[in-house]
Amino acid sequence: MPAAPQALRYRFRLACNDGGIRWLCAAPDGRHARLCDAPGDGWRLTVYRAGFTTPAWFRTGVMYQIFPDRFRRAKSRDVAGLVGPRTLHENWDELPEYRPNAEGEITCSDFFGGDLQGITEKLDYLASLQAPAGGAMFKPGFLDYLRDFRAHVNIDAVPEGELVFPREPMVRVTGPALECQLLETALLNIVGFQTLVATKTARVVLAADGRPVAEFGLRRAQGPDGGLAVARASYVAGCSSTSNVLAGRRYGIPVFGTHAHSWVMSFDSELEAFRAFAKSSPKNCTLLIDTYDVREGCEHAITVAKEMEAVGERLSAIRIDSGDLAKLSKYVRGRFDAEGLPYVGISVSNDLDEYTIQSLLDQGAPIDSFGVGTKLATCYDQPALGGVYKLSARRASEADPWTPVVKLSEQPYKRTIPGVQRVRRYYDGFGGPVCDMIYDEDHLAGEGAARGNTLVAVNDAALVTDVSELEYRELLVPIVRDGSAVAPRESIQDARERCAWALDHLDAAFKRFLYPQTYVVGMEQGLAQVRDELVRKNMAAASAFPWAH
Repeated sequence: MPAAPQALRYRFRLACNDGGIRWLCAAPDGRHARLCDAPGDGWRLTVYRAGFTTPAWFRTGVMYQIFPDRFRRAKSRDVAGLVGPRTLHENWDELPEYRPNAEGEITCSDFFGGDLQGITEKLDYLASLQAPAGGAMFKPGFLDYLRDFRAHVNIDAVPEGELVFPREPMVRVTGPALECQLLETALLNIVGFQTLVATKTARVVLAADGRPVAEFGLRRAQGPDGGLAVARASYVAGCSSTSNVLAGRRYGIPVFGTHAHSWVMSFDSELEAFRAFAKSSPKNCTLLIDTYDVREGCEHAITVAKEMEAVGERLSAIRIDSGDLAKLSKYVRGRFDAEGLPYVGISVSNDLDEYTIQSLLDQGAPIDSFGVGTKLATCYDQPALGGVYKLSARRASEADPWTPVVKLSEQPYKRTIPGVQRVRRYYDGFGGPVCDMIYDEDHLAGEGAARGNTLVAVNDAALVTDVSELEYRELLVPIVRDGSAVAPRESIQDARERCAWALDHLDAAFKRFLYPQTYVVGMEQGLAQVRDELVRKNMAAASAFPWAH
């Protein structure tokens, strides 16, 4: 690297599987690439900061650029030439394996399979698409833009595991309109679905009242990818384990499961099946006792439990997957206690959700743990989260001020909130959240100490509150700046602990299932005024009865 800033050129040195070296160089037009056997022309780097001086330690160095591995792979993926042990990924959304190897080193040896051929195939496909009215759907200039695309967006988001409430932004994306639009579907899919699952899980875990809840939803989830997302989000929100072994490996989630009914049915007798399973899994032995008759299964489990004690082992638990779970669990608990086996736990499953779990415990069912599958993985009572990704402010250039914009609707609750939104969470003296304020720092109302301290509820303009005496913190934190990650990398355990803390400090009135108190989310008064003005301005010519024309 030179000591003074100047135009530089760069090319790529490719180490091939056959041991040879080839070069990816600039084509004569300076924009496209060509493969060469010897170093050829490079692309020109012309961007630098005025007054910049190359650090002395870098003047004799070499700069490497790693090809992105997660854009697109070729139709047939050849992994035979990969160097060293690798973690092979099938899904682009999978997180890299960030774990130490046997020597304690974190190598991040992940391979997603993206390659140059895959990129070429994708652009050709886009170029081939036809518009409904005829002709190419995409102009060549747009495809050239995608070929050389680099994101420049800024992203601020609520940290994973934090509580969020209706109408407030979870993610704010700032940047060129086209770049922001390219992120819409991915963000809505990833954030929306996992937020929905985490919400359902939090309710289930709350109902379990401290008892472990295992996520059993893979078989009913929306495909293998959905199953992984469910396992991950449910663990963040409080599940103790998952039956999804791949999710356990990928995200470090504890794995738990029992044998199936088919195991019992594969033997001549239930007792024989239980003995075989206890022999094969003495340290993780949970017997499923409802294949035929729960009472008979209970007696067989007692027999096996005593046989395990005789050889220094212990039966961990039994599981009931059908029938009257409250009545049967009481019967089983009584039998095991009477036989001197109080340590054997009782686990239940069978289309459980927060309501059935709460009902079972209200009936005094002596259940130690729950396995929740279908109604958690599918978010049975609300299978979609109504999240939206809407433009809220625009400007012609970075030198111009932001102009708030609003999306209107005949349905008032669908009117969006304008502005470059931020969110403050206010707390009482015990550290419990009491309300959230959405605000735009360019449109604060009031003067002096009163500036920005008046909250107007989103769904009830008559509810106006002075929050000046409350402590608060900002919810949206920087995640990406100019297309690059700036936030510290967090583990799934960090998100899980954050979620547990937040739920523990949320008042019980907001968490009850029957007639819960509504958590107040409001706009700062200045932003509320901006929204009202935009609504009046844009609806001035609209009829209250548009269908009457």
